[in-house]
Amino acid sequence: MDSFNDVLDAAKAYCREHTADATYQCYISGLEPVSFENSNCVTLMVRNDFIRKIVSDRYTALLKDAFKAVLGFDIELQLVIPPSQQEEGEKAPEHITEDNLPSGRYDFTFENFIRGPSNQFAFAAAQAVAANPSGAYNPLFIYGPSGLGKTHLLNAIQIEIKKNHPDFNIVYVDCEKFTNEIITAVRNNTTELFRQTYREADVLLIDDIQFIAGKEATQEEFFHTFNTLHNAGKQIVLACDRPAKEIKSLEERLRTRFEWGLTADIQPPDFETRVAIVKRKAELLNLDLPDDVAEYIANHLKQNIRQLEGAVKKLNAYYMLEGIAPCIGVTTTAIKDTLNDQQPIPVTIEKIINEVARTYNVMPADIRGKKRNANVSAARQMTMYIIREITGMSMEAIGSEFQRDHSTVVYSINTMEKNIAKDRHLKETVDDIMKNIRT
Repeated sequence: MDSFNDVLDAAKAYCREHTADATYQCYISGLEPVSFENSNCVTLMVRNDFIRKIVSDRYTALLKDAFKAVLGFDIELQLVIPPSQQEEGEKAPEHITEDNLPSGRYDFTFENFIRGPSNQFAFAAAQAVAANPSGAYNPLFIYGPSGLGKTHLLNAIQIEIKKNHPDFNIVYVDCEKFTNEIITAVRNNTTELFRQTYREADVLLIDDIQFIAGKEATQEEFFHTFNTLHNAGKQIVLACDRPAKEIKSLEERLRTRFEWGLTADIQPPDFETRVAIVKRKAELLNLDLPDDVAEYIANHLKQNIRQLEGAVKKLNAYYMLEGIAPCIGVTTTAIKDTLNDQQPIPVTIEKIINEVARTYNVMPADIRGKKRNANVSAARQMTMYIIREITGMSMEAIGSEFQRDHSTVVYSINTMEKNIAKDRHLKETVDDIMKNIRT
């Protein structure tokens, strides 16, 4: 390379490939060359002291790796700011940091819930339950895809009941935690304490109830908890990513109970509701968002409220850190990664192992380990099969994850395929586990 400028350009290109686009634009692209002395001391200039602190704390290692990739040897890195700012002491306001940007987070109340045709019925049902616990709809079963406001409604119910009935014992938990608490209670012989926690509730709200699928011990415990509370006239509210009838390995006695009261669905919001959500988020962030930008976001992100809010937060970060006002061009960059991500969030092997472990009521370490009792062996075969189905990893790679040879993995997967073909319940369990993993 002919100059330090060329070296820096190549290092920036490396950083662009190894970090998020927003990070690159905010902290890497504006770096300017100052000097390259003593063969290995690189000095770069950043725009202000605020940016220097962030780059120094978070991206020094990335920059050193980039220069080593370009030059072939390690470098020492020094960051400086323009002399004029050194003299004037100019820096970003103390309250603005990358981690401390205004979040614009909603309080999960009914007042802050953006209503539209896609969620109006569920909203009205939630309000009715909050106004008259156990007297309106019991249970209330709210379902719909991830990111559409189910958790918001459960929180709103909790807040409203707590305000009107401060003496009520309200228990709010997600199903994954409920399952883990059951496993811990069985292991520690504290099941009575666990039952008191849930069966003495005046209001029980459980999020992501789909995670109960295939977990026999959890279903058994929840069945009795449900009956105890319902018979005592206590309110139950459940949220799920699908209708109860589509939770394949759910016991029929639970499916029936989930449908005893009122079932309300939430669908992806229409265009007008999406625009309202975008504008409300911008308002909470005190971000001046032009109408054409709000409509552009709403036109391109249609399925998930969290994506809409994430786009506004990214635009706010550009403005707060870079002074770049929201416009269509910047918005295109801000939502590019979301638009390109047509696949589910990459699923890790650990997530698969943990979900199978909860289903089979075994420890994750046992699935990776050498135990050969029937339940652990079945869980291990299930794990190998699902890893293969979801990730497409080779048999050899799967084997290395479990310290087993290729033939063991082949045998496990072939066995699972044969058993699934003749055992409907096993197939439903596999389907539910895979859905839960991808949630």
